[in-house]
Amino acid sequence: MSSLERIFAIAGNTAREAVRSRVLYTLLFFALALIGTGVLLATLSYVERERILQDVGFASIRIFAIAIAVFVGIHLVHREVDRRTIFTILSKPIGRGEFLVGKYLGLLATLWLQIGIMGAGFAAMSLLAGAPLTGLHAAALLLIGAEVAIVVAVALLFSAFTTPMLASLFTAGLWIIGRLSRDLRAIGQQAESDGVRRFTEALYRTLPDLSAFDLTTHAARGLVVASSDVLLPLAYAAGYATLVLLAATWIFERRDFR
Repeated sequence: MSSLERIFAIAGNTAREAVRSRVLYTLLFFALALIGTGVLLATLSYVERERILQDVGFASIRIFAIAIAVFVGIHLVHREVDRRTIFTILSKPIGRGEFLVGKYLGLLATLWLQIGIMGAGFAAMSLLAGAPLTGLHAAALLLIGAEVAIVVAVALLFSAFTTPMLASLFTAGLWIIGRLSRDLRAIGQQAESDGVRRFTEALYRTLPDLSAFDLTTHAARGLVVASSDVLLPLAYAAGYATLVLLAATWIFERRDFR
């Protein structure tokens, strides 16, 4: 069996386990319910009803997709260690890096499926409410999927060396900071201290710039965006997630299971 076959075998098993997760279905239900609630909220306004509906819908998809990525992703490694099945898996001709990449791809595929389901619900609600749908809406959903790819990689990194509680706090905290990294950088550039400016610039360069993946406002308002606003964030997500996975593999290969 080749390395790719081993990775895909682990990915398939991970996807099957994730699909059976009650947390996933609970969060998916609430996401779809909140998207439907957007229709009710839109009826309470006499202006920009379609924009309100789509703003609520996009926000629901992003928040619940990130929540699923965090709460399921932090258990990817810990569950195997807690059940002691990690010893059985690693006793077979499979590398620790292959194990992590397989886990990552399995969960990511599951999350992209969930985003597709929520996107279908979003489209249905938009059509029922008479809100316009364009290719930019699909691009906004695509970038949400790219943002989730980074969050899953980060969750996997923290789960490789710490407890689920700490991993969830670290991952959620990094997501929040990543969403605000541009604002922190702008505030830092206005500081009088060179040290503060250099620190905020280094923070911006190191942490993921997750605000680059937000085209939901543009889609809801029908604004025009360049193709680079979609392609560059996709390339950035692929590169950043790869680096995080390499770091997770380096840590995981040096972890002593007892």
